[in-house]
Amino acid sequence: MAGSELPQAAHDRRGSTRSPAGTDTGFPNEVSLVAMARGGDLTAFEYLVTLYRERLFRLAYRMLRDRGDAEDVVQDTLTAGWRVLPSLERDDAFGGWVYRTATNRCLDVLRRRTSHPQDMLDPDADDPHFRATFPGTDPHRTAEVSAELETLRRALSLLPTDQRACWLLREVHDQSYAEIGAALRISPQAVRGRLARAREHLAAAMTEWK
Repeated sequence: MAGSELPQAAHDRRGSTRSPAGTDTGFPNEVSLVAMARGGDLTAFEYLVTLYRERLFRLAYRMLRDRGDAEDVVQDTLTAGWRVLPSLERDDAFGGWVYRTATNRCLDVLRRRTSHPQDMLDPDADDPHFRATFPGTDPHRTAEVSAELETLRRALSLLPTDQRACWLLREVHDQSYAEIGAALRISPQAVRGRLARAREHLAAAMTEWK
């Protein structure tokens, strides 16, 4: 993305599976990686990128229904994450920060889509997170599960953006009500209300699969 780049180590070696210590054993936990990255360790930050890139893309793609926009959100969020590391008060605050930032960037993109309908589904979109494949199993069952996932995907796309964000952050990314509220700048009680409405809508949409 123009004017916004990850540190070079995260670009050049993001597919690496080597630990920051150069071995496959004793891999630091996430909090330790954040502490190392806060100290300027680019390799530790590379592993944070590896941890969060796919998670954030799943969230952004399901929010935005556009692969390019989702990739931009992830890139911008992780780039900003590198810059914000020194100012974090706690090493365990990085995960919450990236989810809040990615969610709000998605909402900003959606607000700019004033000339587009809310349902941004691309019939040719290849979303691996809503694609079911079961090698060696019954083709009929595979087709059935794929159709069920497609119904869920379409139902999600029709939710109001705040409800969609609440549902994804809670059901897919296992965020707490407090974390979701912080991301959306609403109270935990408001999160519960939006989740209840989202679940009601999705349950109605999925009735044929019960």
